[in-house]
Amino acid sequence: MRSLYIVLFSLFIAFTSCNGSGKRDKSLVPNSVGNINSLQIVTPNDLWNGIVGEAIRNNFAAPTDGLPQDEPLFSMNQMPPDAFEGFARSNRLFLYVVLSDEDKVTITDNEYAKPQAGAIIKATSEEKLVELINENSAKIIAIFKAEEIKERQRRTAISLMKTDSLSKVMGVSLKVPSAYRLAKGSDNFFWLRKDLKDGTTNILVYQVPLTMIKDDSTAVADIIKIRDSIGSRLLPVEDDGQFITEDAYAPYLFKSKIDGKFAYETKGTWEVKGAWMGGPFINYAVRDEKNNRYVILEGFTYAPSVAKRNLQFELESILKTAKIK
Repeated sequence: MRSLYIVLFSLFIAFTSCNGSGKRDKSLVPNSVGNINSLQIVTPNDLWNGIVGEAIRNNFAAPTDGLPQDEPLFSMNQMPPDAFEGFARSNRLFLYVVLSDEDKVTITDNEYAKPQAGAIIKATSEEKLVELINENSAKIIAIFKAEEIKERQRRTAISLMKTDSLSKVMGVSLKVPSAYRLAKGSDNFFWLRKDLKDGTTNILVYQVPLTMIKDDSTAVADIIKIRDSIGSRLLPVEDDGQFITEDAYAPYLFKSKIDGKFAYETKGTWEVKGAWMGGPFINYAVRDEKNNRYVILEGFTYAPSVAKRNLQFELESILKTAKIK
């Protein structure tokens, strides 16, 4: 009789977790868990310890752009497929890599938990797995990063700082955590700061005429010139030092969008000239043609001897909430 109850209960779960088309109802999956930028790798131990694992690490644990020290894109934890069940399936990000009788890459959405992004890579040989990983990693990483940006923004929205003055004076709204405070505000420059145990994270908002950034060929040089001018004038440092872009490493330049508007995205490191101070920055120069200006949104960190990937990721997620009136 007990066995009959178990069978009936299993059938009940199966039917109630499906919608009218017979497909599993994903609205019933549990909430996902995990730290920001944590990736669950599901693959057999022998693959993880060979060329397949090397390909996974080379792509998904590659150094994050724009940091002064190497930090991986994702913090990874590996488990074999037979352990990937129950609570282990609740991670917000997962990558499932196995040998199979087909060569296939599948992107999943809220498959075992919500919100959740997953990628399943199957292939008939280890060499083919490596090929599929290398070919598809950029697309998968972009999907994973977008999921993490949304999660970081969701956590930020729980308690927000009031930024009415920024919106009123500069026509820019941001969703900023309440842990930040206004360090400086004027007609054309705002500096928001959060104190850390060992340093600070900072947000700058200012504007320059459209003519200050001429075209793609000179964009990175123009942006560096602008931020060095603003930093040296408006960011006070001790002993008459200057807050400038570190010239030992060329910044990364990408094309992006903020609030639907074209933006140059720059990632690099800053320093205080003549002092042992520095850290990473991310800068968006948002083209606001209606108001004949570039709105500059920047996040930078000063946190000596502390990992900075997730600090900069939080700043990026904040800057991407910008709305420009």
